[in-house]
Amino acid sequence: MMHLYPANAAEALEFNKICTLLLQKCRTDAARERVTSIRIHTHRDHASRELLQTLEYRNILTSGDHFPNDFVRNIHKELKLLSIPGGVLSGEQLLAVCQLALNMRDILLWFKKNNDLFPTLHKLTDKVTYEKNIAATITAVIDEMGIVRDNASKELMSIRSDLSRVRSESRRVFESVLRKLNKQGYLADIGESFLNGRRTAAVLAEYKRIVKGIMHGESDTQKTVFIEPEETTELNNEIFMLERAESREIQRILAQCTKDLSIYSEPLEGYYHLCGVYDFIRARAMLAIDMNGNMPIMSQHPGIDLKQACHPLLYLHNKQTGKPTIPLNLKLDRQQRILIISGPNAGGKTVAMKTVGLLQMMAQAGLLIPAAENSEIGIFRQIMVQIGDTQSIEHELSTYSAHLQHMKHFMDFADGKTLFFIDELGSGSDPNLGGAFAEAIVEELAGRHAMGIITTHYLNLKVMAGKVKGIINGAMAFDEERLEPLYRLTIGKPGSSYTFAIAQRSGLAPSIIARARELTQREHFRLDKMLHQTEQQSVRLTDKEKELDKLIKENEKLKKHYEVITDKEKQKQHYETLKLQNKVKKEELDYLRDMERKFKQIIHDWKKTENKQDVINAAENVLFRKKQIQANASAAKKADKNYDTVGGLPSPGDLVRNKVNHQVGTVTSIKDKRAVIQIGKLPFTVNIDEWVVVRKKIKETKKGAD
Repeated sequence: MMHLYPANAAEALEFNKICTLLLQKCRTDAARERVTSIRIHTHRDHASRELLQTLEYRNILTSGDHFPNDFVRNIHKELKLLSIPGGVLSGEQLLAVCQLALNMRDILLWFKKNNDLFPTLHKLTDKVTYEKNIAATITAVIDEMGIVRDNASKELMSIRSDLSRVRSESRRVFESVLRKLNKQGYLADIGESFLNGRRTAAVLAEYKRIVKGIMHGESDTQKTVFIEPEETTELNNEIFMLERAESREIQRILAQCTKDLSIYSEPLEGYYHLCGVYDFIRARAMLAIDMNGNMPIMSQHPGIDLKQACHPLLYLHNKQTGKPTIPLNLKLDRQQRILIISGPNAGGKTVAMKTVGLLQMMAQAGLLIPAAENSEIGIFRQIMVQIGDTQSIEHELSTYSAHLQHMKHFMDFADGKTLFFIDELGSGSDPNLGGAFAEAIVEELAGRHAMGIITTHYLNLKVMAGKVKGIINGAMAFDEERLEPLYRLTIGKPGSSYTFAIAQRSGLAPSIIARARELTQREHFRLDKMLHQTEQQSVRLTDKEKELDKLIKENEKLKKHYEVITDKEKQKQHYETLKLQNKVKKEELDYLRDMERKFKQIIHDWKKTENKQDVINAAENVLFRKKQIQANASAAKKADKNYDTVGGLPSPGDLVRNKVNHQVGTVTSIKDKRAVIQIGKLPFTVNIDEWVVVRKKIKETKKGAD
């Protein structure tokens, strides 16, 4: 469990407000109890497990699926009564126990159906088994309304049968008496009523001695009396006895059913506990959806690397009002342990500091945080906070005295696993002395290897980053033109307090501002002015960076568009090449089929004709294709005229000539004994042994006479 100092540290970082939001998401008392005693883990495995549970439940909710954790009733007392010998549960209570068991059955079936898609949530059910006898035992005697069934026992069935018969007889007799009394004019306007569980006739007071029966009461005006007719008295007595017998039998059945269920007291406690756990996880998941929470990378070692992080409460507020929330990027590790944030008042220094502290507590409590998924959170064992006025009238402590007492605790107990937050370190005292004490405190905390954030206006703290190892500066950006804070944290440089700029813009007399400048120490003013100029340059550079980022994104978009067009053009060219190659292959196939047909004809003619020479001539024409031979001879003559044979092994870029048909092409690539030859605009894959390297002849030009 994380140690927090002081006692109100959680309130100072507004973690209590997160818990309030979490409570509103809970449906069960068991989940609410978990929120009020929420644990901030100091072991990575525990924190990571709860973060994964929240992430998996969030994924279920956002996918539109329904996780059947629907049991929300508080039956803690019922389960406790179940484990006590002699305890008796009512029909309604037994029905609630049955619903709990059936809900656990639905949960187990849901995980079975989803095939371990949510392993961390599923692991919670490792030791849970569904006891089907629980529901069977209850539904055998209790109906869906929580009423004991007629057939729960033979005795109850007999009693209720007799009750139905006697009630029907009583109703018949009573209605007969009413008709008789009404006909005689003895009844009042209301006719009848129920008193003391008995059905009575409303008789006018002057006839009360005439109507025989038992008087159970009279009206406020004493003009009407309520009489149970003597004709129905015996029947009503019998009904009363049967109802008592029914009540005793129902009590016996409920007691027996409770006793039968008592052996399942332990698994039912487990069911109830697990339903509360799932409801607690559901609440965390719903809160994560509201604040756009993600799971950071969890590290065992202390450290913080937040990217695009937002203060969750500020994010929710801005979400309702439609305003954007400026995210922050911040990193604390072994090399840069302490961040000193400076800048103007109301510029967001404290909000930035609280954001880090609050997200740290949330992550270690298993809550998803509004930051990028590649953010990294380390584990800290204690958080120390000094935010706001700590003046105590009760102990007669001034603000600065109380501040120093807190600082003493920080320096006594801070270590390498401590995360601290100090707002306006050194304030409340003489600027020079307060600044000196503040510097000494920061040096001590840095020497104890603690990590933390400090907000300040002291210039000597701003310049410590260059002197003390592990200390870095940060500044809250400010737009001097519009006199508005930008709420943007910049790491690596200190910020100006904009004291004179704010005073000037607020309309303070120029003479007063001038006098203040004169009274300010020159070095102090010069440094603040330098910080002021640096920060404004940073603001302008940031605007230019945004414009450059926009142009880069547009360029990337155009690049992708060009790549798509290029790929389409390449595919088109490849298709055309394949089409031409397929055409060549089809022509070769047609030629081979034609040759086969001609050979069959030659064989047929050879067998039948006596003039074998004619057949031989025909075969020569087919085999040697005289026309082809003539064409090849012509091509060879043309090639000899235009090209010289060079010989040797061909290389890419060489001109080559086919040894058979004397076609000339250019080698584009060679792999083993295969090569790609470009003839005209078409590439062909060939056997390189069938080609010889040639060189184009240089034509001699005739020189003209002088």
